Amino acid sequence: MEEAIKFVLNTVCEPKLYMFLMTAWCLLSVWKPGAWVKPKVFGAIMTGFVVTYLFAITDENFRTIAFKGDNIPIIIMLFLLVFFTWVAFYRGHQNDLRRAEGRPLIEEEDGDVKVLVWPHLLYIEFIVGIFVMALMVVWSVGIMAPLEEPASSARTPNPSKAPWYFLGLQEMLVYFDPWMAGVVAPSLIILGLMALPYLDKNPKGNGYYTIAERRFAIGGFSFGFMVLWIALIFMGTVLRGPNWNFFGPFEFWDVHKQPVLNNVNLSEIIYIKWLNSTLPDHWFKREIFGIVATVLYVFALPVAMLKVKFFKKLHFDLGNARYYTFMLLFWSMMSLPIKMVLRWTLNLKYIVAIQEYFFNI
Repeated sequence: MEEAIKFVLNTVCEPKLYMFLMTAWCLLSVWKPGAWVKPKVFGAIMTGFVVTYLFAITDENFRTIAFKGDNIPIIIMLFLLVFFTWVAFYRGHQNDLRRAEGRPLIEEEDGDVKVLVWPHLLYIEFIVGIFVMALMVVWSVGIMAPLEEPASSARTPNPSKAPWYFLGLQEMLVYFDPWMAGVVAPSLIILGLMALPYLDKNPKGNGYYTIAERRFAIGGFSFGFMVLWIALIFMGTVLRGPNWNFFGPFEFWDVHKQPVLNNVNLSEIIYIKWLNSTLPDHWFKREIFGIVATVLYVFALPVAMLKVKFFKKLHFDLGNARYYTFMLLFWSMMSLPIKMVLRWTLNLKYIVAIQEYFFNI
């Protein structure tokens, strides 16, 4: 029975199924929040998570990963993140029900209550600060710091992992060229977050929780944050082992595991597999199909989406400049799951591979 449970959990954590389940949960949270935000349902879910974790740490392989000094706070963060996400969705769902029934929102029932910074706010912050300091002292004494020997080019860690907050970007290196994953993607993330207040001027949801009034905005943010960031952090922390291979949470990290990988570029698929010919010598002729596909994806797709009623209304509300800026950021975000699916299904490495100029997409 124990081995059967471990087999099921290892299967669920297989990357394709894992990302599919995370995406399905994200969509369910936005379009059917009532299915999981009820306190009893969420309590059962959290109980299941806790029981699963307690069962998992009985396994030596998982315990070795979970009890590393720098992995303990990441796992705690994941539980806290699920809880506070539930709080936001629960209050938003309750407000949507209240609005449908003609009742005042939760925030409206509180009235215009004002309190002074001193003593109400600073007093609480002072107590919390003392508690955090005491916790950090106990933490530093009870848990060994994950310190290793001095860095040496003759002995590198395997796997060599970035700090937890960069594991999402490190995971992107599997699917994108370093200049894309390490320079372009972080720049677009920062610029996108800075641009959001100027792109989205919809006043709905300001000052109160809601889901029904902002489904697309909440769904887009939840997918980008929960699936394309937090899920990748968990994947990099728990599921990525030696040689950056995938391992189930109960699977031994064997340094000799070498899965058969035969990744190919789009030009190789088209010319060699489909046209049964050799690759052209000139880079432009060789990569013309990938270049056309990229241009259509970046520039033509936002225009084509105007045929959809929702995006047509979005264009009307935002105007040309804000709409096309938003669509550039949105489709840039969606390029990651698209590349992941293409890698898993077609073993696609690059859509455009111009090695002559170190330009790969």
